Amino acid sequence: MISERISVRIESDSDLVVARAEARGLAEALGFTRTDATLLATAVSEITRNIIIHAGSGSIEMTPLYSDTRYGLRVVATDRGPGIRDADVALEEGYAGRGGLGLGLPGVRRLVDEFEIETELDEGTTVTLIKWRVRDELERLRDRRGNDPR
Repeated sequence: MISERISVRIESDSDLVVARAEARGLAEALGFTRTDATLLATAVSEITRNIIIHAGSGSIEMTPLYSDTRYGLRVVATDRGPGIRDADVALEEGYAGRGGLGLGLPGVRRLVDEFEIETELDEGTTVTLIKWRVRDELERLRDRRGNDPR
């Protein structure tokens, strides 16, 4: 199992590249399809861009998740910026803040399986994303037989 939690400090555009690459690499190591790894990397790009544009700095933390029937990747993006004045509006379809990829938070929410946002004015914002992949019967059988390459 990949047990390592990866943290990326976000302060500039070059950190966005690192966060995106780490998300894609972890997703691929967890057995996500290339398409799902790309979707997750895109979601991480967008929330990282939001940190850079709206808060100036923050962090992205990525943690592998395991269960018998599925594997996942949790991404937690945290900043100590101004917060989101109206999170309900920011989550409406068609809303996109300045400088992002044009997805906005509603687009990010569509790319992942679980999405949560906590924000407080003048305190900051935390966005939690989880993407899952189902483990097929053959993969689970290999685990039971001790042939799991993790």
